[in-house]
Amino acid sequence: MLNKKIEKALNDQIKIEAESSQAYLAMASWAESNGFSGTSAFLYKHSDEERMHMLKLIKFVNDRGGQAIIPDLKAPGKEYKNLQNIFKLLLDHETHVTNEINSVVDVCLKEKDYTTHNFMQWYVAEQIEEETLARNILDKLKLVGNDNGALYLFDRDLSAMAAASGTEAGE
Repeated sequence: MLNKKIEKALNDQIKIEAESSQAYLAMASWAESNGFSGTSAFLYKHSDEERMHMLKLIKFVNDRGGQAIIPDLKAPGKEYKNLQNIFKLLLDHETHVTNEINSVVDVCLKEKDYTTHNFMQWYVAEQIEEETLARNILDKLKLVGNDNGALYLFDRDLSAMAAASGTEAGE
């Protein structure tokens, strides 16, 4: 049976992953509406990945004898200044998620739940990748600045990244 402190920490993380999916979905919609089809494909895929992270947690909680709670979600933002703003928000959010995952790991260690600790190591490694990706994209955007030609190429590169790492949303 899953320890109640662990169950609560995991349910809190379920909500964070669901909020991540919603936030990236809103960003994808904005990008698509503003002519950035490559960025939108990348963000739709990212939204799907966050949803899969949530589902993985739900399944784990239920398999361990707990009860996963499907959370209420507040609406994410819908207006963004530009692509740099989106990816700055994305990096800030991923940093927040990393801190929250570290908190779950801390609870696992305090409660001596090594099974859940082991399970959470996948999320720890995933967050390293997520933050690195967001930082790299933000660095590229800083190089691009407001040059429309460079933004076009950047958007095309994100489209290729989305396609290379799986299917685009809607396929």
